[in-house]
Amino acid sequence: MLETFEQRIEALAPGVDLYLPDGAGPFPTVIQFHGCGGRKPFQAGWAQAATAAGWAAVVVDSYRHRHISQLEAYTLVCTGLQLWGRERAGDLYASMEWVRRQAWADPSRIVVAGWSHGGWTVLDALCMAPGREMEEATRLSGLPPEPLNGLVGAFVVYPFAGPTALARNRGLRVDASPMALVGTRDVIVGGRGLARVLGRMPMPGKPMDVVILEGATHAFDEEDARDLRVKYDPELTERARGMYRDYLAEAARRTSRIAAAA
Repeated sequence: MLETFEQRIEALAPGVDLYLPDGAGPFPTVIQFHGCGGRKPFQAGWAQAATAAGWAAVVVDSYRHRHISQLEAYTLVCTGLQLWGRERAGDLYASMEWVRRQAWADPSRIVVAGWSHGGWTVLDALCMAPGREMEEATRLSGLPPEPLNGLVGAFVVYPFAGPTALARNRGLRVDASPMALVGTRDVIVGGRGLARVLGRMPMPGKPMDVVILEGATHAFDEEDARDLRVKYDPELTERARGMYRDYLAEAARRTSRIAAAA
């Protein structure tokens, strides 16, 4: 039996972490999607980088309402046995709708951001066609005709884009000025090979802006990472968060110009 879109919105809302910048809204808003290991404390640093750029940040927990433990996350989600990006895309659509309903949010200026599995989620969500394809992939009924209304950007960090990712060959259907950060020492989702895949991904606008971080491993920004394939790098983390701030600031300027010209 399909879950309804409204049920997903209601299930996600209690588990979000909300960060608001100083001043009066409504604020442009970025929605952050965690990796396969679940929501972790390092996401707060990225959210604070967003508020420094004048954006509200919403950190979504995709596991709370599914009752997925950290052990299950590593053994089932990280291995690809459960919850592929195209299915989790339903959380992205529901989170965008929730944001559009908030008085503090500007519904016409939303950016989606994802790390690893969250990056997979973002890219597949922006790849699928509204209607039957979205409904079957997300297992949600009652999706709006265009769940991506208000989307003005996409920012992904070491995203998974392997053979099971829909967007790998199809590309994105919406022009979201996407930006990706890829580490040269990432042995989990790939380094320069991943950069080539992302750079070739079909886009309705200009090609994806792929930034290669020399020496960065997967989860280089996660201070408490316990995977031996991962090495936390505080300097690269600060540099990457600076790119995040700059990306959001530019998205705000670009959309302000568009609104002024309309």
